[in-house]
Amino acid sequence: MAKPIVAIVGRPNVGKSMLFNKLTGKRMAIVEDTPGVTRDRIYGQCEWNGREFTLVDTGGIEPGTENEMLQFMRRQAEIAIETADVIIMVTDVTVGMTAADAEVATMLKRAKKPVVIAVNKCDKIGGVNPEAYEFYGLGLGDPIEVSAIHGHGTGDLLDACVERFPEEGESEEEDDRIKVAIIGKPNVGKSSLLNQILGMERVIVSNVAGTTRDANDSKFENAFGKYCFIDTAGMRRKSKVDDAIEKYSNLRTISAIDRADVCLILIDANEGVTEQDTKIAGLAHEAGKASILVVNKWDLVEKDTNTMDKMTDEIRRDLSYMSYAPVLFISAKTGQRVEKLYQLINEVADQSAMRITTGMLNNILEDATARVQPPSDKGRRLKIYYMTQIGVKPPHFVAFCNDARLFHFSYQRYLENQLRAVFGLMGTPIKLTIRQKGDKED
Repeated sequence: MAKPIVAIVGRPNVGKSMLFNKLTGKRMAIVEDTPGVTRDRIYGQCEWNGREFTLVDTGGIEPGTENEMLQFMRRQAEIAIETADVIIMVTDVTVGMTAADAEVATMLKRAKKPVVIAVNKCDKIGGVNPEAYEFYGLGLGDPIEVSAIHGHGTGDLLDACVERFPEEGESEEEDDRIKVAIIGKPNVGKSSLLNQILGMERVIVSNVAGTTRDANDSKFENAFGKYCFIDTAGMRRKSKVDDAIEKYSNLRTISAIDRADVCLILIDANEGVTEQDTKIAGLAHEAGKASILVVNKWDLVEKDTNTMDKMTDEIRRDLSYMSYAPVLFISAKTGQRVEKLYQLINEVADQSAMRITTGMLNNILEDATARVQPPSDKGRRLKIYYMTQIGVKPPHFVAFCNDARLFHFSYQRYLENQLRAVFGLMGTPIKLTIRQKGDKED
């Protein structure tokens, strides 16, 4: 199930970005006292009481404004509201409830989404601020006093959000299907590939970048298995995005990656790997998703006997952090090699869900440490006591050692390569957690 999405909204200059930074624990949003500083949406990953979710910061909503930039920011916020599972509406206790707050509240009521009211700038400790009671007038439930600067009340705020999340046990109809997200920059052929797979004009195909804006699910079955394909909007560099709707396509793509078991990362054969391709592939890699690098429009490339090998080498160089991902050259337009996708999808999905016994892991660990001695520093050598697997999708291993500081990244990479040499683990990243003797287990 996808992580819930929580959108922070409100009129300008109530402290939305500062609250976002406090909740994510990172200074990801620019914070200034000038209204309208946050123009793009910004998102971050959060966890509270065992529930992970995506938090989205938005620009201030200025109802009825004639200003083009403020209208632009309002549209962004509306899209965030449409996408969100829960909405935090931020208000300012020092100003009190304004007409703009009331109009924002009316917008949220129309959206029919769970809303939590955060009354910001309640910076004094102890006692209830009587001025906060005014915000009951918004008709959106109990206001929660918070201080984005000091963090007061943020625990209560997050408790209220988590209470409104969809149940973790809620499953989707296609749970037995492999969920496949088709991702890539605009105009790389994502919709064309889905149409080729489905054998019908299910998705509008256009050579105008950004035609597909939502993530659309399509169920499909064939001799290879059952699938749910998720077609996503193309992601662009921020400097090239002029349409507020497209800015939120990135969030929808991230949501699609989160829901997927396998990501098909489409690359334009005519352009090779671009900077934007590396960013998109990085999202799938960081999310721990099984991935396939799909080079589309291969029919348009002039070839000789070495063209495919040369491009494969270039892709491996430019996406060196995804050396585990298989590369497949296709043409979504003609259908060339598209059928080979299914077997690859099945294989990488299986590899991502692979479980390895502790006994087998420690046999590999014993051989690996005998072959290449663990590093040492100032006479103290790393000792790895044992390794065990604690999760799948991606395979997640824990290594227990005497001193985590001695467990250099290069040696972690060496062990990962040994695991891949024995078990394959094609198409999936590997997560390796280092625990020092005496650390508590989760």
